Amino acid sequence: MSLVDVLLMFVFTLLLTLHSCLAETGGDYVRDACSVTKYQDICIRSLASFANTARQDPVLWARASVSVTLSEATNASQYLTKLGKRNSMRGRNRIALSDCIDCFQDARDNLHDSLNVLRSLTRETFDGKIGDVTTWVSGALTDQDTCLGGFDNVHNIRQVALVQNLVTNVTYVTSNALALVNKLATTGMVLRA
Repeated sequence: MSLVDVLLMFVFTLLLTLHSCLAETGGDYVRDACSVTKYQDICIRSLASFANTARQDPVLWARASVSVTLSEATNASQYLTKLGKRNSMRGRNRIALSDCIDCFQDARDNLHDSLNVLRSLTRETFDGKIGDVTTWVSGALTDQDTCLGGFDNVHNIRQVALVQNLVTNVTYVTSNALALVNKLATTGMVLRA
């Protein structure tokens, strides 16, 4: 395992621990928001720092989750790009990695577009824009799943296993973001006090 791999795993673990500690403040808000997600523990850890700001606002929860997902996808994309430049993978794995890098670029573009719309969403634009956001976040998840699919049947290589774990973790965060965007699409924008 390279130093970069070790550092990446350390930073990821540190962030999860930090988010876990922060989950105790505003815990009811974040638990309520994350109740619609498939990976609730990850949702709570990754969004805990937004609890006191987002409270019960589905727009802010959707925005926070897409923002966190974009950050995670960007970090994964950078790691994959560095791994590709090292030329340490051969054959099918090298092709899968190249495809994965392209998929993550598409996913990042979709998430960036989604975040931009969520930041400027108003009651007047909601009906016309929320469908786009749902489609883009869903597309990001599909891109990440496509990335994972390229590595099928090659689980015996440690570097491939690290990539699969990294991408899987990002798909969990993206799945949670999609659930929160879908919740927003269902509930609509709420009046703020």
